[in-house]
Amino acid sequence: MQHWDAAYEGRGSTGVSWYQPTPKISIELVELLKVSEDAAVIDIGGGASLFVDALVARGFRDLSVLDVSKLALETVGQRLGSAPVSLLHEDLLAWSPQRRFELWHDRAVFHFLVQESDQELYLEVLRSALLPGGGVIMATFASDGPEFCSGLPVARYSSTQLAKVLGVGFEVVDERREEHVTPAGATQRFTWIAARAR
Repeated sequence: MQHWDAAYEGRGSTGVSWYQPTPKISIELVELLKVSEDAAVIDIGGGASLFVDALVARGFRDLSVLDVSKLALETVGQRLGSAPVSLLHEDLLAWSPQRRFELWHDRAVFHFLVQESDQELYLEVLRSALLPGGGVIMATFASDGPEFCSGLPVARYSSTQLAKVLGVGFEVVDERREEHVTPAGATQRFTWIAARAR
């Protein structure tokens, strides 16, 4: 947890490598999955991302952001004020969801899980948190993406590999490739998939 607080403290919410001024692909995939404005949506490892801001602006009313960085969540709280967003200061792998969600959004958490046991635990949490027929949006570094991020090793995936990770209980409805330009000007290649629980 201190690792990520230090990242935000050192670079600010708009200076971290994963910062996006506009979460374009995330919103496009939310629309593709036809997620309604009253759906319960959780942003996994959302940090200080502007994804929830974009959803609030579109009228979404049941939003949650889960992150290990208290500092990042405080930034979101200060930015959004009384908006309908629950801030969950949790380690995802130790989290027991108290409710279920219609959309699970994860841009760049899963690729930090390089141990198979952690990957399996992630999937257990995802399944326990997702409503039947719910949607999943996942983004990881692509097969030709960075091997490290924020000083940590990462796993890299093609869309086929990500679909295999989710397994037969999910139907992939879209896949994307993104070249994300960081605030420092570096290019990071990402794989995205959107899927629905069968």
